[in-house]
Order: sequence, then C-alpha cells, then structure tokens
Amino acid sequence: MFKKMSWGMLLGIFMVLSVSANGQVGAYFGPHLGIQKPKEADKSNYLVGTTLRLKLLSVLGAEASISYRQEEYDANNVTVRNWPVTVTGLLYPFPILYGGVGAGWYNTTFDYDAMYNAIGYSDETKQEMGWHLGAGVELPVSSSVVLFGDVRYVFLDYEFKDLPNAPSGKVDADFHSITAGLLFQL
Repeated sequence: MFKKMSWGMLLGIFMVLSVSANGQVGAYFGPHLGIQKPKEADKSNYLVGTTLRLKLLSVLGAEASISYRQEEYDANNVTVRNWPVTVTGLLYPFPILYGGVGAGWYNTTFDYDAMYNAIGYSDETKQEMGWHLGAGVELPVSSSVVLFGDVRYVFLDYEFKDLPNAPSGKVDADFHSITAGLLFQL
C-alpha cells in the first residue's frame, strides 16, 4: 500500500512541476555555488559565480556562466586559480530535467609557493580550453524564479613547470562539479 502511494505521490509531484515548468521559457540570470574536485588535486574546493540561461523552447536552451575556483597541488605548494567562462547547449527531454554539453575558456593563474620562487620559479597566467558534459534539474520556485542543480564533468589539462616535487608536464586536471543556483527571470 505505502509503495503504491509513494510512487503515486512522486508521479503527481513530477506532473505538477512539469506543467509549471512549461511556462519557464525566457531569459534568467543569477548566482551559483558549487563544489569541485580535480583528480590530482590535494582536496575538494568550492566555486562561485553567475549564470545567464536562455530557455529558447520547451526543449532547447543555452547557458553562459563565469565562475571562480581554485585548487592546490604538491602539498599546497602550488595554487591554481581560474576563472572559467563557459557556454553550454541545453536539451530538456522533460520540462524539469536537462542535459548539457559545452566548452570553457579557463584563465588560469599558477601561484608557486615562496620555496619555489626562491629558486627561480615565478607565478604565471595562461589560458586553457576545456570541454564539459552534464545533467541537471530546474525547479520553478515561482513564475519568475527557478532553482537549479547540476552535475558536470570537465575535461581539462594543465601544463606545469618542471618542479622538483610538483607534477611536471601535462597533468590530468579533469574534474566533476556539483552546482546549485537561483535564476531570476529578466
């Protein structure tokens, strides 16, 4: 009995959200927060940014975002900071669920610890291109506000200088991120 009622309630909630999501076509802008962890980084870190999302049709959308994030390598002796500017194509197979694919331009600063600066290494900034895949959910909070959450996998490689203890050459900096945000209709 409880199992049938639970599935029925879940289906009913999904249908109500789907119907209200159909009216969400338009332009939206708002903040996002997330957590990300590159494969070879020392630990997980947070990201913060803004998102502009255009829902063109009930099944197609586009997104542009800018974020700030950083990660540590070589026991916190190398800090990598970047400001990714990304664009994403969105496909909505259901009104509240979407998948996305896109590209990003990562303005990346490599900040070397004083230990490395003392032996001739200096901080540097580079630009890197990356690609991403993801999926998420959009939940209408009101007629002009949407709550979203998504998971993305980013394909990105870094070029480190040849340091005694740090990774040298190309480093697999691929990462996954979990992001949530609020979007306000423009």
